[in-house]
Amino acid sequence: MRVSDTDTVKQSPQLPAAPPAATPPPTAIAPLPADRYVNRELSWLDFNARVLALAEDHSQPLLERAKFLAIFASNLDEFYMVRVAGLKRRAETGLSVRSADGLSPTEQLELIAVRTQEIGERHARVFLDQVLPALTAEGIAIIRWADLEDSEKQRLSGYFQDQVFPVLTPLAVDPAHPFPYISGLSLNLAVTVKDSVTGGEHFARVKVPDNVDRFVRVRRLAGGGTPARDGAGRDSAAAQGPSMAAFLPMEELIAAHLDQLFPGMEVVEQHSFRITRNADLEVEEDRDEDLLQALERELARRRFGSPVRLEVSDDMTEHMLDLLLRELDVDPADVIQVPGLLDLSCLWQVYGVDRPNLKDAPYIPATPPAFGERETPRNVFAALREGDVLVHHPYDSFSTSVQRFIEQAAADPQVLAIKQTLYRTSGDSPIVNALIDAAEAGKQVVALVEIKARFDEQANIKWARALEQAGVHVVYGLVGLKTHCKTCLVVRREGATIRRYCHIGTGNYNPKTARLYEDVGLLTAAPEIGADLTDLFNSLTGYSRKASYRNLLVAPTGVRAGIIERIEREVELAAQGEPARIRLKANAIVDEQIIDALYRASQAGVPVDIVVRGICGLRPGVEGMSENIRVRSILGRFLEHSRVLHFGAQNEYWIGSADMMHRNLDRRVEVLAQVKDPKLTEQLGQVFDSALNPATRCWVLQADGSWAAQPGPDVPGDQIRDHQEYLMRLRRPDRQ
Repeated sequence: MRVSDTDTVKQSPQLPAAPPAATPPPTAIAPLPADRYVNRELSWLDFNARVLALAEDHSQPLLERAKFLAIFASNLDEFYMVRVAGLKRRAETGLSVRSADGLSPTEQLELIAVRTQEIGERHARVFLDQVLPALTAEGIAIIRWADLEDSEKQRLSGYFQDQVFPVLTPLAVDPAHPFPYISGLSLNLAVTVKDSVTGGEHFARVKVPDNVDRFVRVRRLAGGGTPARDGAGRDSAAAQGPSMAAFLPMEELIAAHLDQLFPGMEVVEQHSFRITRNADLEVEEDRDEDLLQALERELARRRFGSPVRLEVSDDMTEHMLDLLLRELDVDPADVIQVPGLLDLSCLWQVYGVDRPNLKDAPYIPATPPAFGERETPRNVFAALREGDVLVHHPYDSFSTSVQRFIEQAAADPQVLAIKQTLYRTSGDSPIVNALIDAAEAGKQVVALVEIKARFDEQANIKWARALEQAGVHVVYGLVGLKTHCKTCLVVRREGATIRRYCHIGTGNYNPKTARLYEDVGLLTAAPEIGADLTDLFNSLTGYSRKASYRNLLVAPTGVRAGIIERIEREVELAAQGEPARIRLKANAIVDEQIIDALYRASQAGVPVDIVVRGICGLRPGVEGMSENIRVRSILGRFLEHSRVLHFGAQNEYWIGSADMMHRNLDRRVEVLAQVKDPKLTEQLGQVFDSALNPATRCWVLQADGSWAAQPGPDVPGDQIRDHQEYLMRLRRPDRQ
C-alpha cells in the first residue's frame, strides 16, 4: 500500500473534470427488483477477506502483514460471537425472519460455514506458507519444542516448573468427573492418557493459561546456540553478537511436559482446540430498575453462552473430535479445522518485536494550525471564537486538539459546565481524568457513559463508578437505546455572557485508537450548534422529548428521514438541470430504505459515489437500477471509520456517528452535524477527491456482489496512489 514517489503533497488528485456522465433517466422509473440487496453476513465476510488480502500483499512491511493476520482472526471471533450467535438463536427458536435478500437464518448459516472454512484455510496458509517463512528469514522464528537445542529445553523446563506448572489444572473426564466447562475463546489441549497399570484410556483437558503471554520468548544467537545468562538471570547476548527472536507457543511448552501433569500415565495423544461462545448480551431494561446491576449480571452469564464454533488442529483424530462434538454439543458444520497455530490473534505479540524496518514508518500527527504548535499551544476557546476547526485523525493530533479542548475546559476557571458522551475510551483515559479534575474543581460535569458498548462494558462500568465517586453526574442514556453519538459541550462565562463550545465527531474519545482510526470532528462555538447540543443533553439526562433540532440530525427520529429527504432533493434538483451528485463515506450501508433511495437517485440520473469500509448491501452497476452508483472500499494502515455525507447540488456536507444500519438509525442515539464553513467543506471535499481518484488503490464492488482490486495488475506500481499516504503527506509535507 505504497504511494508513488511522484505523488507529492503539491500534486492534487487527478480527478475527471466532472463527475462521470450519468445515464439519462428513463421516461418511467422501473420498479426495484426483489434481488436488489447483498446479504449482510456474506458482505461482512468479504470485508474480512479484504483484510486478509492486506496480509497477502507483499508490498506491505512484513510485521504489518502479521498484524493483518491477527486482525482477521480477532474480527472473525467477534463475528461468530455476535452475528452467527444471533442467527443460531433465531434458527433454534423457529423465528422465520428472513434477511433482506430473502434467506432464512438456516440458509445463511450454511453459506457462512462454507465461506468461513474457505477464508479460514486461506488465512492459515498465508501464515504458514508466506508470512512465517519470511519472518524466519528475518530472524523472527515461531518454533516447536522439537526444534530446540538441549540447552534451550533445559532452560525452558525450568521456566515451566517455576512459572507455568503451578497454575495448570488438568481436568479428567470419567464417571466421577463430568466434562469440564470450556470458556469461550480459551485455548485448550485435549489429551488422551493410558493407565500404565490397567491399560485403560482416559480423556483430560488442560487449559492453556490466558493470563500469560501466548508465546515464550527464546533468544538465540544468529550463529546458533542460546545467549549466556548474567548474574540476574537475564540474557546477555549483546556482547556475543546479534541474536534472533524465537517464539515458542505456550501449548508446545505444556505439551512437552504433560508427563509431569499425569505421572504414572502414558500420554497417547494431545491436540489443541478452542471454542467460541455466544457473547451477544440481552439486557431486560424494562424489567430491571438498575441498568448497571442488570448489565453486570448479564456479563457474568456471557462466559456461559452456547457454543457457536469449534476450532481444532487439523491433525486431531476422528475419535477425539467426535468426543468434543458430543460433549460440547457443537454442530459438525461449526467445526473449523486449522492447519498450524490456532488463534492467530497471538501475532500481536510477534508484532511487538522491536524491528522498525519491518513496520510502517512512524507517523507523528500534526497539530491543527488554529491551535498553534505542539510546544506553544494556543487557547482553544480563543481559536474557536475566530472560526470553526475541522480535525481529521490520525492525520491531526487528538491530544493537541480534542483532548486539549477538554483538558483546558477542565482547568479554565471561567468554564461552568462540561457535558460529554462516552462510548469507548482508553484504559488510562486522559479524558476521564480531565472530567474528574473538572468535577473536583467545582464545575458541573455530566458524563453519559454507554455501559452497553459491546465488549467494553466492564471497562465502562469501572469508569462510570470512578466518575461518580469524583462527583460527576453519570447517566446511562435512554431505555432501549444505546447512546453512540460523540459529543462534548462546554459552557463558559465570558464577561456578562455565556458562550457554548462544542465538539461533534465520528470517533470515540480514545487517544489510543485516535492514532489508528480515521475519524473527523467539528470544533465550533456556533450558537445554534450549542443550543442544539443543550437540547440533546437535556433529552439524554432528563425527560425532554425533543424530536427536531436546528442544525443537527438526531437518531432514532431524524437521521434516516433527514438523509432520504436530502437524497430526494438531489433528484429534484437534477430534474431542474442542477449538477446533482451524492457522495457517502461510511463503515457500513445496509439500511434498505436508504439503499432504495440511492437506487431511485441513480434511476433519476444522479451520480452516486460510495466509500464503504465494511458491509455494503447495495448492488452497483445494475442496468435500470444502479448504473450511476459506484462503490469502493479502502483498507490500509489506518482503519477508515469516519462517516461523511455530501449532497452536491445542495453543497451540503454532514459528519457524524451513524452508519447506514438499522441499529444506528432505529436503536441508537446518533448525531449528524452539518459542516458549513467553506474552508472546512473544502477539506472534506479533498478527502472524497483522494478516495475516489481513479489511481487510488482500493476494492470496487461489482454488480454480482463480488469485489475486485483496483487498479488492476496491468497498472504499473508507480502509477498507483495510496489514499492514506497522500493524506499523511498533506498534513506533514516533511514526511519522506
